[in-house]
Amino acid sequence: MAEAPIDVEARRTWFHITIALFLLALAANFAQFGATVSLADVAKHFGHPTSSQTIQSVVGLSGSELSVGLAILRVASLAALPLASLADRWGRTSVLRRTLYVGLIITACASLSPTYWFFVLCFALARPLMSTTSTIVSVVSVELSSTKGRIDRLVIIAAGAGIGSGLAAIFHGFIRGPDSFRWLFALALVPVFFLRPLLRWVPEPTFRSAESPLARLGAIPRGRRGRVAIVGAVVFLIGVITGPAGGFTFVYGESVLKISTHVVALVVTLSALTGLVGLLLSRYLARAVGRRWSVALGVLASTATALLAYGGGRTDFIIGYMGGVAAGGLLAPAIAAMGTELFSHNFRATAAGWLVVAGVLGAVTGLIVFGLIGDSVHITGAGSFRLPALITFLPLLPVLLLMTRLPESAEMELT
Repeated sequence: MAEAPIDVEARRTWFHITIALFLLALAANFAQFGATVSLADVAKHFGHPTSSQTIQSVVGLSGSELSVGLAILRVASLAALPLASLADRWGRTSVLRRTLYVGLIITACASLSPTYWFFVLCFALARPLMSTTSTIVSVVSVELSSTKGRIDRLVIIAAGAGIGSGLAAIFHGFIRGPDSFRWLFALALVPVFFLRPLLRWVPEPTFRSAESPLARLGAIPRGRRGRVAIVGAVVFLIGVITGPAGGFTFVYGESVLKISTHVVALVVTLSALTGLVGLLLSRYLARAVGRRWSVALGVLASTATALLAYGGGRTDFIIGYMGGVAAGGLLAPAIAAMGTELFSHNFRATAAGWLVVAGVLGAVTGLIVFGLIGDSVHITGAGSFRLPALITFLPLLPVLLLMTRLPESAEMELT
C-alpha cells in the first residue's frame, strides 16, 4: 500500500505557528520575570539596610515591604480576567497584539524608576497585560492543535516561557553596576521591533460551539462553574507555593547566602537542562497517566524543591533551584492543558482569565504569609527561610484531592 503523501504546506504552517507562539511566550515571560530576578538589586538601590537581625538588615527593604510590593504586582494581574474575557468577543489575535505591545512598553518604562514604589507601579500596570498575553498564547496553542498534538505544542510554549525567564536571569547576572536593573527593564523594548511579523503567522481560531454567547465579561455558563472552581482551587494552591518560591529566590540566594550574581547566572543557565528534563517528563506523563496526575506530581515536586532551596546553604539552594525548574517544567504544560481543554471555545479565554485570578489570589496569600513569618524570625543566614516555607506551603496540599472530581481531558475533543 502506498504511503500517504506528506502535506508540506501543513507542516510549514504548524512550524510557523509554533515558532511564533514560542517567541511570544518568551517575550512575555522575559518582561514579567525581570521584576523578580532584579528584586535584590532594586531593594538595595532604594532600600536602607539596618543593623538589626532582620530581612531588611541584609536586603535593604523589610520582608513586609518586599511582600507588599510583590503582592501588588500579583493583585494587578486580576485585571487579566476582563482582558482575557475580551478575547472571547474581539478575537484571540486582536487582544494578544494589544496586550503584548503595551505591556512591553510599560515594562521598559520601569527602567526610569526614581523610587521602589514607582518600580512597583510600572510592573503593576504591565503585569495584567503580560499575564493576558501568556494566557491567550496557551489558549491559542490548544485551539490550533490536534487532540494528540496539544501537549506537544504546550511543552514547546512552556519551553519558550522558561527560556524567557532564564534570559532575564542571565542578563541580570552579567549586566552589573548600580543601575543594572534599569538596563534589564529597558531590554523589554527589543521584542517590540520584531514580533509584529510573527503575529501574522498566528491565525484566528474558529469553532462552532454549542455553548451560547456570553452576556457579560467574566461570565461562565452555570453548568461549567464547578469545573472552573475546582481547577481554580488547584491553581490557587500552585500560586501559594510558586509565589514565595519564585519571588524570594534571588533575594535569598544573593542577599542572604551571598552567592555572586555570576554564579546565580551560571546556575540559571544550567537549569535549562533540568527544565528540559521536566518538560519531556511532562509530555510523557500527560499522555501516559493524564493531566491530573501530572499536575499533582508537579505540585508536590515544586513544594519539595522549594523547601530544599530555602532550608539550607548554598548547595541546597542550587540543587533546590535547579530541581524547582524541572518541577516547573513538569507542571506548566499539564496545568495549561487541563485549564483549557475542559472548557468550550466561547468561554475558554474567560475561564483561563478566572484561573489567572485564582493564581493571583494564591500568590498574594503565599507572599503575605511568607513575608510576615519571615519578619517574625531572626535572620541567621543559611536556612533562615525554612520556617516561612514550611508554614506557607504545606497546609493546602490536600486541595489536590479535588482533581479526582474532574474528567481526564487528554483525549477530549475541543468544542
